[in-house]
Amino acid sequence: MTTSIIVDTQRTVTPLWPVPQERRVVTVLFADIVGSTALVDRLDPEDVRALQRAYFDTVAGVLHRWHGVVEKYIGDAVMALFGARHSDGFDAYRAVRAGLEIQAALDRRPMVDGIRLRVRVGVATGEVVVDLGDVVTGGHGVASGAVITTAARLQEYAAPGAVALCAATARATAGLITQRQLTPVPVAGRVPPVPVWHAVGPVRPGADRHDGPLIGRRRELATIRDQLGAAIRDRTPRWISLVGPTGSGRSRLLHELTRGLTTVDGLSVRWCVATCQPYPDQVLAPVAHLLRGLAGIRHSDGPAAVHDRLVAALTPLFPPTRVATAVPALQRMLTTPDGSAAALAGAAICREVLLRLAAHRPLIVAVDDLDRAAPAVSRFLHALFGAATERGLPLALLTVHQPQWADTRPGPARQMTIGPLATVQSGRLLRHLLTRAGQPVALVDRLLPLVGGRPGHATAYVTALVNGADPAALPLPEAVRRAVGAELDHLDGERRAVLMAAGTLGGLISGAAVDRALGWAPGRSAPALRTLVAAGLLLPHHVDGYAFAAPALRQVAAERLPRALRAVFQRRAAGVPHLDTVHRDADPPAGLVNGSAARSAQIVRLDTVGARTGRLDAVFAALASAGPGGATGPTALRRGSPTPTMATRPAASGTAANRTAGPPRLRAVASAGDVPPTPATAASRPARGTGGNPFRDLGRPAAPSRPSSAGHWTLADAGTPPGVVRAMLRPPLIRPLDGLPASA
Repeated sequence: MTTSIIVDTQRTVTPLWPVPQERRVVTVLFADIVGSTALVDRLDPEDVRALQRAYFDTVAGVLHRWHGVVEKYIGDAVMALFGARHSDGFDAYRAVRAGLEIQAALDRRPMVDGIRLRVRVGVATGEVVVDLGDVVTGGHGVASGAVITTAARLQEYAAPGAVALCAATARATAGLITQRQLTPVPVAGRVPPVPVWHAVGPVRPGADRHDGPLIGRRRELATIRDQLGAAIRDRTPRWISLVGPTGSGRSRLLHELTRGLTTVDGLSVRWCVATCQPYPDQVLAPVAHLLRGLAGIRHSDGPAAVHDRLVAALTPLFPPTRVATAVPALQRMLTTPDGSAAALAGAAICREVLLRLAAHRPLIVAVDDLDRAAPAVSRFLHALFGAATERGLPLALLTVHQPQWADTRPGPARQMTIGPLATVQSGRLLRHLLTRAGQPVALVDRLLPLVGGRPGHATAYVTALVNGADPAALPLPEAVRRAVGAELDHLDGERRAVLMAAGTLGGLISGAAVDRALGWAPGRSAPALRTLVAAGLLLPHHVDGYAFAAPALRQVAAERLPRALRAVFQRRAAGVPHLDTVHRDADPPAGLVNGSAARSAQIVRLDTVGARTGRLDAVFAALASAGPGGATGPTALRRGSPTPTMATRPAASGTAANRTAGPPRLRAVASAGDVPPTPATAASRPARGTGGNPFRDLGRPAAPSRPSSAGHWTLADAGTPPGVVRAMLRPPLIRPLDGLPASA
């Protein structure tokens, strides 16, 4: 089957995004038929055509169900992308589930002359450059990167009917997919051999472990307990939502509530808790989970045990005749909670069971990760809440989900937003995690500015250290990158572009700088910036500007940009003057040199500085008299890096022979909040101590330097108050990159 040609006759036209290409971590699925050449040789051409149609229809249907995008057909092979334009953090999981389902679907589908097709599937995860327009329009060459070749090579090592995984895919699906590691295999051009895993099947959902003390969240706990207690005490049902991004500790807080709130005014409270798994096999699976919990049914129980447990649970609530008809319906729903008429009838009985339980004893129904559930689950909860309100039952609904979940809750619903931990609380959590993991507690100072107050990020960084990550140059953990990338992908094209442009700017973010970076008219980014603040992705600053709510979000947003476009954004935005003020009594932390934001600089507007110091005119006069060729006297003019923060270096201990007399020496360091350099940009940067080093000392006499359109002039005023150094930037000449549209 090497002559198949597939033509897409329905190409969808979409508006041009402000950033048409992105660097993204995607998962690639590559499927190929086993023994296709011998099969084609012995079949009639018409049979070959019928077989091709059945094969491609089956594969494309499965890929569509799991939200995969077919990038191309290569003979009888199919290559699909997951997470090419939108990511939900489960791209690798969806790709592996699609691979397993392709195998099962081909086994079930009858083929020509009873032929049974066997397929090998390889799944690999890695970084690519994606053309966002072609992802929708169906063009070829949507993605470019080594991971595509890796997926094709992996399928060669899959057994017929199996799905082979790379190491990154295996890590991304750990705990969700049962895996079996194989012996590493040799791959052309790769040294050493590549490790390979085979996917066995999805993991049955289980309860998450929440050990150790809960740090912080006392206010949130007290507020939710009061709300739940009022619902039970007043017999007025309430719907309470715990809302927060991935890693904020939503599930941990729910666990603490179920463990700590057991009575209200002496009345014993019953909890029924369900967790929504990502992309469940059956739409009513969370309702079945609730039923198993209240009846005490285990997954290992056989039909007879399930029947007995259901009878025991329903007997105190219903008359015997009703029990006899309800139990079989509930058993069918537990076996196949697929949204069929029979399953919906069982869900209706389950809802009545919960209402009758609440009439006998106060009840709290909690659903974790509700944003993952199908609409049928939301309809079930709405009907339950409405019926409990009509009957005046002591019942409360507690749902946990991400901020982007768009379901409309009832009028009496109350929402509790889970914000970041305070700095002191984050430090306590890190010390606890490091001590339990056997890591040095001194690493708290290194990790604190990276976690952004999110407990999940703190856990991910400590786990990376346990797995051998270098503490001096900690990469962004894969789990954090997936979660933050999904937050970014919930945005439309314009707001995504604003965040990506903002990620290339150092320090605080101003609307003017974002507008210049994107080539927009002044003020165009203001509405997007306000919505990003409302979404909790940006934080307003008392100075005219914004800051990223999570350090990882800045890094992921900036690294999404291709290198050339990143450079253009930085050069355009450099035309906005700003002033960084840094106290000279502190050395720049090592994290700044390594690209991590370890301390925020105070950003002060030039007009504010002029009004405050009253010496701005004198500074500019000194600048005019000195000229670019060199400077003498108390004011020294030197060329700086594009976006530096000027900071003095404290006097180092040592002998006088190692130091020269003169004024305090200055050096340029990366602005607080800068994005860690990518490997590509780091490779192009001169080594420390060599010519052209951006961290060179700036206080020594130097040869005259000539200004250029790519740099700035900086002025270090020797007459500033002790402890403060001011750096003033002159806008460079901006020339657009050839071939780049102004709207990019």
